[in-house]
Amino acid sequence: MKRLPALFVGHGSPMNVLETNRYTETWRQQGEQLPRPSAILVVSAHWYTQGSWLTSASHPRTIHDFRGFPQALQETEYPAPGSAALVERVKSLLNEENIGEDNGEWGLDHGSWGILVKMFPDADIPVVQLSIDGSKPAQWHYDTGRKLAALRDEGVLVLGSGNVVHNLREMDWQNAQAEPYPWAESFNSFVRDNLNSEAIPHPLINALDREDGKRANPSPEHFLPLLYILGMREGAEPVTVTVDGIESASLSMLSVKVG
Repeated sequence: MKRLPALFVGHGSPMNVLETNRYTETWRQQGEQLPRPSAILVVSAHWYTQGSWLTSASHPRTIHDFRGFPQALQETEYPAPGSAALVERVKSLLNEENIGEDNGEWGLDHGSWGILVKMFPDADIPVVQLSIDGSKPAQWHYDTGRKLAALRDEGVLVLGSGNVVHNLREMDWQNAQAEPYPWAESFNSFVRDNLNSEAIPHPLINALDREDGKRANPSPEHFLPLLYILGMREGAEPVTVTVDGIESASLSMLSVKVG
């Protein structure tokens, strides 16, 4: 079985679900070009929890975790099945005794289905979400990605969904084409320039300690999914940028592929 790449996607606004733009076209093309996965594991910024959880429902519900958007977006469903087998495999790889199983309280949030609806519009590939344990340090999230790397050789597509720069308080909501803030551009460039680093520890593990990192990410949940994906890199595999851009001055759409 051919090893699948691991993907980090800057998911941006929920409106990408209804729009066609250079970001959504990249997602669509990836879905068409990748070998068909047997299942998909998503680490989304929007499931930020105490402790680790996996969605275990046979048909996880589509969560519309946003307000103030068009009714057509609220009515969009992504009825992908779940996968009990993938849940058990992830638990065995992580070897954590206290991973919870969520059988319906959560589901697929827009950080997950908002991308998958473009990549795999038929919603016929099983999807499981893994939550981000907000009580753990950055190194732990990177190490968790390393533990999950075996999934790539088992036909599972691992998708991290977040944003390298995610400062909603300083966004220019009226102008998507607004000039990026210098600190947003600086941090986005630092991340891009260090994707292929082979240093130990990886320099991006402590990236949020930088002054521009703190401003780019007032809270860490949108940045952390990238660490899972970088942790899945095998040896000197290339990490390539699939699309990049900063929207509304402080929302990075930088997306990368490992492998």
